[in-house]
Amino acid sequence: MTLNSQEVLTPPRHAASVILLRDGPNGLEVLLLRRHGESDVLGGAYVFPGGKLDAADSEEELLSRLDREIPALHGQLGEPDIDAQKAAGLFVAAVRETFEEAGILLAPGIGPQAAEALRARLREGLSFGEALAETPLRLAVSAMHPWSRWITPKVPSLTNKRFDTRFFAAEVPAGLQARHDEHEATEAWWTTPRAALERYWEREIMLAPPQIQSLAHLARHPSVGSALAEAQTRRPPVIQPEPFEVDGIRVIAYPGDERHPVSVRAMPGPSRLSYRQGRFEPEGGFDAFFA
Repeated sequence: MTLNSQEVLTPPRHAASVILLRDGPNGLEVLLLRRHGESDVLGGAYVFPGGKLDAADSEEELLSRLDREIPALHGQLGEPDIDAQKAAGLFVAAVRETFEEAGILLAPGIGPQAAEALRARLREGLSFGEALAETPLRLAVSAMHPWSRWITPKVPSLTNKRFDTRFFAAEVPAGLQARHDEHEATEAWWTTPRAALERYWEREIMLAPPQIQSLAHLARHPSVGSALAEAQTRRPPVIQPEPFEVDGIRVIAYPGDERHPVSVRAMPGPSRLSYRQGRFEPEGGFDAFFA
């Protein structure tokens, strides 16, 4: 990973990401995708499926296929500063990106064959909305629960772009298998949060700070039910990292840290990460992820 030192003057782009969860033999598991090594955003890193909000995500035709009313989604997101249609569009963007990148569509009644047929129509050049219009499917946005909101600082650490990303947590539908698209993603990996952090600590994989902190948070949950219960009982915390330098080392502070303007913690886990020898790590070493 190479650190960025340039301030980005453009406003952050609206984006959405889905933390797909399932119960495995060793507890809660999460789906990570490896981004294509030539990607201009976090190339080679392991991420949750997601991407930027497209204008089409808020069009009436797509919004008419949601299984929950738009005002309810707006309230669930907890962002009164954006209009209800854009809020609902963020749910659509999350579903769309997860299907495009991981082959998993949050839609009641869809099976592997129907999902593959829909993927084939996308490969033929149809947009997500056009392909969906050929089916009776509705989008199960009710299965997605706002988890957190991450806003890239003006000096991003690992990219030259800024994003305002809403992370949603959702249980993967039974019977559907993750299939990376070989374009934006080159590997799909189900893992426990702790195992992912262990591989990161051994320098076997790359993770960006939002994924590091989210995995440390999820590692505290033994099951899908536990994680989703938390998501349903609180508003998604807004996390605006605060970067600064200490003796030439990039440090990122999070809400609750003494160097962050917000004194109330937004999530469990370390309140700051320091970039040392090509890796972001907490004070106190690996065990500090879970302290």
